[in-house]
Order: sequence, then structure tokens, then C-alpha cells
Amino acid sequence: MRILVTGGAGFIGSAVCRHLVKENHEVINVDKLTYSGNLTSLKEVEGRDNYAFVNADIRDTDKIFEVMQAHNVDGVMHLAAESHVDRSIDGPGVFVDTNVVGTVSMLSAATRHRDTLSGGRRDSFRFHHVSTDEVYGDLPFDGGLFTETTPYAPSSPYSASKAASDHFVRAWYHTYGLPILITNCSNNYGPYHFPEKLIPLVTLSALDGRELPIYGRGENVRDWLYVDDHARALALVITAGKMGETYNIGGNNERTNLSVVETICDILDQQKPRADGKSYREQIAFVTDRPGHDRRYAIDATKIRTELGWQPEETFETGIAKTVSWFIDNPWWWSPLLDAQQSLKRRGGAR
Repeated sequence: MRILVTGGAGFIGSAVCRHLVKENHEVINVDKLTYSGNLTSLKEVEGRDNYAFVNADIRDTDKIFEVMQAHNVDGVMHLAAESHVDRSIDGPGVFVDTNVVGTVSMLSAATRHRDTLSGGRRDSFRFHHVSTDEVYGDLPFDGGLFTETTPYAPSSPYSASKAASDHFVRAWYHTYGLPILITNCSNNYGPYHFPEKLIPLVTLSALDGRELPIYGRGENVRDWLYVDDHARALALVITAGKMGETYNIGGNNERTNLSVVETICDILDQQKPRADGKSYREQIAFVTDRPGHDRRYAIDATKIRTELGWQPEETFETGIAKTVSWFIDNPWWWSPLLDAQQSLKRRGGAR
């Protein structure tokens, strides 16, 4: 397939691009290159004949349509989004602008492009929208799983913006007949993860001797999905999924936030011991919980497993060990990002 991937310079998007290129699909990576977009995450596919990068804003409908036409794409995998909950609390407007308005723009461009196709290519065109399990709200600590029919109950401006974009995607399917697919995934982790997110933040803060802040008492539970497992799932959905359907993608790895941080500390104790011989766990500090903090997320991935034959290859234990090792071994990737954050703070531009 010739697939246009939005947000392909981001964390999940770059993993998707790397996977699709290796699987010999033609990939057109469209990214605006905001603070979390990083083309160095794509070094291993740069120069490949089946990979191209276009710097563009998903809200520019005409430009996106031109790119679709120029590359004669067979489908769209839409990942571009603002995704950090804390940032959405401080500035919700940009989340509405990117996640809702940007998705509507993508849908409009894709519909225009689909309508120029003929015969089998028109019938096989597909628009795959990549969303989050956070649209479902949260679950009690003692049970329950999110399924594809769980009612939406978003708790943060981020999850509300993603819920709205999901609804617009479904509306385009029913109103304009655009063949769509939606996936809702659990928390991703792995190499090339932007340093503001929990696992890379804790890893790099620990190595730097800083406190490891944990919201509340660290009891909130997340289901963790290794990013390369997610990329494989997304490729299966866009190539073999049933049009109009939603697929939940989870890692079957529920952990409390405190357990995740302690696991990272234990791995670092083994792989990069502190000079004073003490455990990195001593750097853990509990901080005031954030507003609207969901208690627990947990995905039931039965549908994608039974219909498409997907299941995660990594356990949390294998995936987190690979991830921490990657961050230890690859300061060339994350060091410039930390330097840029520090520079922003010195200029007074930090949140």
C-alpha cells in the first residue's frame, strides 16, 4: 500500500513508519515538526526508496489533499495529535485545534482524494484514525476492562479532544461513506519516547540524580504496550481490518505508576549503578496529584486477537528492560531534546 502517515516524526508515528517501510509499503510521512516531532527517530529509513517526508500542517486541507494526490495514496494512518495530559490541562485550546479541527481537515482532504479514485482503488481506500483508551474515562481498581462498546467518558481536555475526533471520524463514515477504521490503544512505551512522558522522564531523571516525582501515592494503574507491538497491530488493522470497525489494542500489562518507577529503578541499579552504591528508589518523591487523574485503564484486546491474529510479543518485563537499556545507550538522541528544554526554561518559556 501507499500510506500517508500523519505525525510520523512522533513517538508512535516514527515506529509505524519504520515498521511499514520494512514491510515494503510506500510511506509518506507528513509532520509539522512541533516540539515532539523528531526526524532523527527515522534515521534508519531515511533514503529508502519507499519513504518520503513532507513538512506540512494537518489543518491545511488543500496542502494535505495535494500530497495525497501527488503520491496517489491508497490510505491514511492518522496519528498526528497533541497527547500530553498535563499540557492539555494548562492549555486546552491547542488540543482542540490539533486533535479536533486537524482531524476534520484530514477527513475532508481524504474524502476529496477518495472521490478522485476509480474502480477498485476507490473501494479499497481507507482512513485509519489512531486514538487512545483515555476516551473511555477510567475503571475501578478492582475490575473491569475497556471494550470497543464501552461508553465514552473522557476526564481531561486531552481525552475529550480525542473522543471528539473519534466521533467526527465515525460521522464521516456514516455521512460521506468514507471507509474508516479506529483503534484505541493503551499507554505506549519504548525507544524514541519523548522525555516528558513517564518512563523516559523517570529513566533520565534517575541517571541525572534528580527526584523521581510520582503523582499522589502512585496507585493509578495503566496497561502498558510496547511501541513496536503497537506498530504491528496498526499495520494489520489498515491492511486487514473491517471497514467501519473499532479495534482496541492493549499490552495485557497492568502496572501501578509506583510499580513502573520502581521497576525502572531496579533495572538501573543493575545496568548503571549509582556511584554511592545506593538504590535509585531513594530518589522517588510523591507529589500532589494532578486534576482529573484517571484511576485505572485496562484494555480488552480480544477482538483484534481473534479477528486479525494479533497479540503483543513483549511482556512488560522484556519491554521495559529493552527500553531502559536503549535510553542508557543512546544519549545522542535524547540529550539534544533535554538541552532544548533547558534552553526554553532559561528563556522563560516553560509551562
